[in-house]
Amino acid sequence: MKSLFKEKYNSEQFFLMAGPCAIESRDMAMYIAEKIVRITQELKIPYVFKGSYRKANRTKADSFTGIGDEKALKILQEVGETFGVPTVTDIHESHEAAVAAEYVDVLQIPAFLCRQTELIAAAANTGKVVNIKKGQFMSGASMGFAVEKVKQENPEGLVMLTERGNSFGYSDLVVDYRNIVDMKTFDAAVVMDCTHSLQRPNQTSGVTGGNPELIGTVAKAAIAVGADGLFIETHPDPANAKSDGANMLHLDKLENLLRQLVRIREVI
Repeated sequence: MKSLFKEKYNSEQFFLMAGPCAIESRDMAMYIAEKIVRITQELKIPYVFKGSYRKANRTKADSFTGIGDEKALKILQEVGETFGVPTVTDIHESHEAAVAAEYVDVLQIPAFLCRQTELIAAAANTGKVVNIKKGQFMSGASMGFAVEKVKQENPEGLVMLTERGNSFGYSDLVVDYRNIVDMKTFDAAVVMDCTHSLQRPNQTSGVTGGNPELIGTVAKAAIAVGADGLFIETHPDPANAKSDGANMLHLDKLENLLRQLVRIREVI
């Protein structure tokens, strides 16, 4: 992924994809980005700002889905231009790929959609980096076919594969770290989603729960087994976040965690 992060970064360091679950406002996005940029620059961690311009896969019909597509995409573009960092957002249908590609550097395929051939092909054809989240129903070894779909459309395209746990019963996920090892055999960077992997889906309330107290544990284990990057959703007030607050890391806790992870990376 060196070409994505340019020469200013230490290529031996893990990279970080972090930000709010959804773009809630310009001020919120800029505040979060500014704080993470300061931390990652000090620690020499390559950084990608993350924010969903629209949340399409909600349990309840009245759940927050976004502030408007164009408005949110322009905020993502402004973050990237202001701080000089790549940006990533997820897409859900093939026609969204070309639209989102006008504003961001990385197009993300949600886990539930990781087998959607036309969606992956559309993302690959934009020439952007494609991050494919491993489905909760998939093995790491089976994700090689998703990489092949990208390479078929764009042989020189950069691909990321993101582990985010596997379904364990109806309302829990479990992380099998063998998936990271298996996915590292493909022509792709491997990322650990440290927040969504701790979700408690299918709650009777219609709002997904989570175990954010274990984010550090998941992140440390992922770095120890060789993950190239980490994906962490973070917010200054998770309890009042408009989306997925139950499994986000409080922004104030990010710096200490990253300092620990850098030390682990140095050891291995």
